[in-house]
Amino acid sequence: MNSTVTTSVTEIVLPGAVEPAGLELRTRALDDPAKGQVVLRMDATGVSFAEQQMRRGTYYDQPPFPFVPGYDVVGTVTAVGPETDAALVGRRFAAVTKTGAWASHLLVDAVDLMPVPDEVDAAAAETVTVNGITAWQMLHRVAEVRPGGTIVVLGANGGVGSTLVQLARHAGITVIGTASARHHTTVRELGATPVDYRDPDMYSRIRELAPDGVDAVFDHVGGPGVEQSWQLLRKGGTLVSYGTAASKNDEGNSQLPVLKLFGRLAAWNSLPNGKSAHFYNFWSGKRRCRASWQRRMTEDLTQVLRLVADGTLTPQIAATYPLPDAASALSLAESRTVAGKIVIVPEA
Repeated sequence: MNSTVTTSVTEIVLPGAVEPAGLELRTRALDDPAKGQVVLRMDATGVSFAEQQMRRGTYYDQPPFPFVPGYDVVGTVTAVGPETDAALVGRRFAAVTKTGAWASHLLVDAVDLMPVPDEVDAAAAETVTVNGITAWQMLHRVAEVRPGGTIVVLGANGGVGSTLVQLARHAGITVIGTASARHHTTVRELGATPVDYRDPDMYSRIRELAPDGVDAVFDHVGGPGVEQSWQLLRKGGTLVSYGTAASKNDEGNSQLPVLKLFGRLAAWNSLPNGKSAHFYNFWSGKRRCRASWQRRMTEDLTQVLRLVADGTLTPQIAATYPLPDAASALSLAESRTVAGKIVIVPEA
């Protein structure tokens, strides 16, 4: 079934380094899907930390302005391009786009589609697409923490953090999670012991809870504090760094904080102390072999969605906004007052 009917798409455009209120709403005709592509009607997308950096122009490899943000999406296939399986039409999938998902419809390569079970709500599936894959891979593929271990999750109330806490608890792992005091009840309900990240003695508090050190620290903050994260590890422990939130508001070269972090992690890995440091890159391996990278992504999301379907994992949805109100969604995400992920859905 080829698309020959013009589809009108409503999308949110990031025109430059602007405040959230500077986002622009645009309506245009969507191109017909090319060979191997589908038209995906957006059922749910969301606000990630990446968009918060992109609007400042500080995300590591963002495209030039203007562009449509939106890191991932859950949607329903409405049409397919030439030589593309017509049986995809009417089925619901998740896809990781990096940009482009803040739109009512978008073109997606069919090979990038990951099935979403009918029993999982679109907003719930969206909440654990990138966040769930990230948390699963860091815990089980990178750190490989065993049952009975202890880990530290910085930002345990966030999208990745709240998912990581639940996955770890399900695997029989003890979790210490940092969050502001207002979110400590949520962190406890997820199964972690909360520590206030605003406490200047935060790392001392963590050491009191784990005097023998921890098996892994998951650090999205970077900056000077990453050395303290490294010091928390016991022999054989693993530091998994996956962001540079500390430099979110810094001016200048957006790649510099990441490159500095790479250098620091490499230096630590050369030390003969039995500890290891990794930078988790969601896109690692895609250029080398897209098929195996996508297969691994699909396998891991399938595991996560299975846990959502059976009630083991509860996606933490902070709020839901219609697409035209994406500016409000982004503003709320940046306020750091909510726990979980902010989801964007089609206009009513």
